[in-house]
Formats: sequence, C-alpha cells, structure tokens
Amino acid sequence: MDLEVVILAAGKGTRMKSKLPKVLHLLGGKPLLAHVIETAQSLEPKKIIVIYGHGGDSVKHTIAANMDQPIANNIEWIEQVEQKGTGHAVQMAEPFLNDASKVLVLYGDVPLIRASTLQSLINKKNSESPLSLLTMNLPDATGYGRILRDIDGNIKGIVEQKDANQEQLKIKEINTGILCADAKPLKGWLKQLKNNNAQEEYYLTDIVAMVANKYLPIYAEQAKSAIEVEGVNDKKQLAKLERCFQRQQAETLLLNGVTLLDPERIDIRGKLDIEPDVIIDVNVIFEGAVKVETGTVIGPNCVIKNSTIGANVKIEANTLIEGSHIAEQCTIGPFARVRPGTHLHKGAKLGNFVETKKTDIGEGSKVNHLSYIGDAKIGKNVNIGAGTITCNYDGVNKHLTEIEDGVFIGSNTSLIAPVKIGKQATTGAGSAINKNVEEKQLAIARGKQKNIDGWQRPEKK
Repeated sequence: MDLEVVILAAGKGTRMKSKLPKVLHLLGGKPLLAHVIETAQSLEPKKIIVIYGHGGDSVKHTIAANMDQPIANNIEWIEQVEQKGTGHAVQMAEPFLNDASKVLVLYGDVPLIRASTLQSLINKKNSESPLSLLTMNLPDATGYGRILRDIDGNIKGIVEQKDANQEQLKIKEINTGILCADAKPLKGWLKQLKNNNAQEEYYLTDIVAMVANKYLPIYAEQAKSAIEVEGVNDKKQLAKLERCFQRQQAETLLLNGVTLLDPERIDIRGKLDIEPDVIIDVNVIFEGAVKVETGTVIGPNCVIKNSTIGANVKIEANTLIEGSHIAEQCTIGPFARVRPGTHLHKGAKLGNFVETKKTDIGEGSKVNHLSYIGDAKIGKNVNIGAGTITCNYDGVNKHLTEIEDGVFIGSNTSLIAPVKIGKQATTGAGSAINKNVEEKQLAIARGKQKNIDGWQRPEKK
C-alpha cells in the first residue's frame, strides 16, 4: 500500500505569546514544521498533505525557504480557516486521500519524532487492524490524553485530560496523537465524529472507540523516548527541545570522531558536514550549510555560517565566518570577521580585528591585523600591513582593488579603488594610493604620490 502523510499545522499557538505562527518558531535554526516535513519525506510517501491555518501563505513560503532540500512537489497545502479540533483538521484532508493508501497523521509542533519510530508504527499496521497508535508511558502524564484499555489489555479508547475522571487521570500510558490508519475506513470514521465534549471540538482520537466497538484489534507502538513525542506549546517547551536537539547533534558528532571540549556548549542551526579529528571549543555556533574538513581546530565563541572550511585550518577565538571558502592550512583570528564572498587559498592568514568581504586572498598571503579588505583580488605571498583598508565604495558603486603576487603593503595604507598594485611592488606606510603601481615600484603617497623605478627592497639579514 502507498503511504500518505497528513501533517496538522494550523494551530495559532496562543501560549507562545508571539505573532509568529507556532509551527514557524525555530528549532536548531529551522522552523518546527520543516523538521516534521523532512522526517515525513524520509519515509518516501506518495503524498504529504499539510493542514495550515494561522499565518496563511506565509507558512508555505517560509517552509519552502528553510528546507535542507528543495521542498518536494508531492506536498498538498490545505488551509483550515476555522480550527475545530484534530478531527476537523484531518477531515480537511479527506478528499485528497486515496482509498487504497495507508495514512500517517503527524503534528507540525512535534519536531523530534524519529523516522525509525514512524516506520515501526507503519509496519505495525497490518491487514488485521485498520488502525495503529503511537503511545508512550510517562511518569507524569499531565496534559496528555490517556489510553484506555480493558481488563485483557485491549485498547478501547482515548480520553482527553480535560474530559478524564479521577481514575483515568492516574493512567500513565498517553496518546501521542500520531497514528496510522487505512484510508478507506478512516474516511468513514471521520464522517461519524461528534463534538460533544468540553471544547466542542472534533477529536481525531474518538475514532479509537469506533474501532474498538467493532471488536477490531488496535495495535500500539511505543516511542523510544519521551522527547520524540513532546510537542511545543510555549517558549519554555521550545527551549527544552532546543537543548535536547543540540545534545543529539553533539552526540552524533562525538560518535563520528569529532572532539567537543564541552558537548553541552555547541549549537548547530542548519546542516553540518564535519570530518573526524576536528576539535571544537566551547560556544561555537554553526548556521546554514557548513562543511569542516579533518584536522581543523575551532576556538571558543566562533560563529560559522554557510561556509566551507578546509583541512588543518586554525580558527582562533571570537571569529565570525560567513558565506566563505577557507582552504587548507589557513589561520584566522582571533576577532576576525570574514564576510560573504571571501576565498582564502592554502596557507593564507587573517589576524586579529581583520575584516574581509568579497575578497580572494592568494596562497600564503597575510593580513595580520587591524585591516579592512573588501572587493579585492590578492595574489600569492602578499603581506598587508596593519591598518590597511581598501576604499572600495565611492558612495554609489563598488570598485576592485588588485594586488599581485609578492606585494608588500605598508601599515596604514589606503588603497583607493579601482587600483592595481603590480608584482613585487611596495607601498610606503601611511600612503593613500589612488594610481596604479607598476611591478617592483615603491609607491609613497603621503603628500603627492611618487612611483620610484629601480628601488631595491630591503633584504633579510
């Protein structure tokens, strides 16, 4: 049988105290609903139906922009204008379900459910029973619907917390809300739902009693851990799940050979591809798509976004790298800011309080401290002195600074783009260079610029 997935994601999330729809709040840098959709996609369903409400089309657009992979074309989006309970939400999906399919019902605010758990639930639903439930035994079941069983242990229904009596409230086995059912009988059960309860809502869980009354067996699969089935209703729960999610990520890194000096102090907010023998100090944040190759050492308090870090790179403390490519054996920081479009070639070095943007820095070149290098192309073995800036913006347009191989830029030099410094040329400290400098020339522009031919560069004694 084909699998079809229905994800309920229409709730406003009043307890979140936010204008943002609940399912768009972030966990690990990604909306709650995006986590659920990606897990559903991993099961390879024929169709995914998302029931959305609060936030309207912004939910669809936000999710599409925040998926690790392009959103699949097998997703149907159905707006639930009025929220009348979980049963009503699934009723919205009913016309789109194929009678011959299995239907898996998930929730957009339960982000850490594992695909392996769901696969076990799907496998449990066989021809003997049209319905299987995912349940969990909790020491404290407050807030959850309770699983009702008869004296033989057969499931006979579910009672919600607000409708339960004192005896039922003592039950520890809870309903997670996640279920798998055959589509054709599910459609019939949905038509029979009534709203005669405290909230005047249509509970999807009422179908359990319908099945039990027909003396059909209902199978239950237990979740592996409580955190898998925990939903987000307020910011406190969201913070709890964030820590759980980050702990899971850290454990995976450790098992894959990455050294974390403190596994409790790392945040991964995107997709991290990291090789063994990388060392990561405390309070490092990875955002977006990041790749880190073997032998790299990342100091404390660094932020790395949408970047590739080569092998044996050393990133010192308090460095921010975004949208950049760092080749092997580079050294960066401390307190460096590497902005989008930066490409450091093998063995290049950026020191403390250096900022780069849209800059290509050649093999073995150094910008050691207190400099801004933007919109620049820098060759091999270039040395850029402290306090150097590329003046790349004229107030309207950006311009390129080109520095060829072997150039020595003196401290406190202003390179006024567009300008080109030829191979092996030198600029005197404190110069404002606004004319091209030819190969091996010395350019001094503290007053009027002079380009000196035949100048002999000092040699190391």
